[in-house]
Amino acid sequence: MGADLPVRAKKKSSSEAVTTVAARQNFSDLINRAAYGKDRVLLTRRSRPLAAVVPIEDIALLEKIEDREDLKAARAALREIKRKGTIPWTRLKKDLGLDA
Repeated sequence: MGADLPVRAKKKSSSEAVTTVAARQNFSDLINRAAYGKDRVLLTRRSRPLAAVVPIEDIALLEKIEDREDLKAARAALREIKRKGTIPWTRLKKDLGLDA
């Protein structure tokens, strides 16, 4: 796993594994690869994946996907409420043994 982390200008994201030791030694280059080269760098320790350094665009995309999934789940919950109704809080507390 390369200790040299040259900055590469690419348009398409690539992925490479780098040890945490190499990442520490070349932190600035690693950040530049993600920020400007759009590289995805997998950090490993003892040959096991540990974390990743990714372009900020990847994070924005992940957040959009999560938001879309959250919205889908919320809409499904609202449809279920319309079909089945809701349970009053007092009944739910009693059913769960929380009415002290």
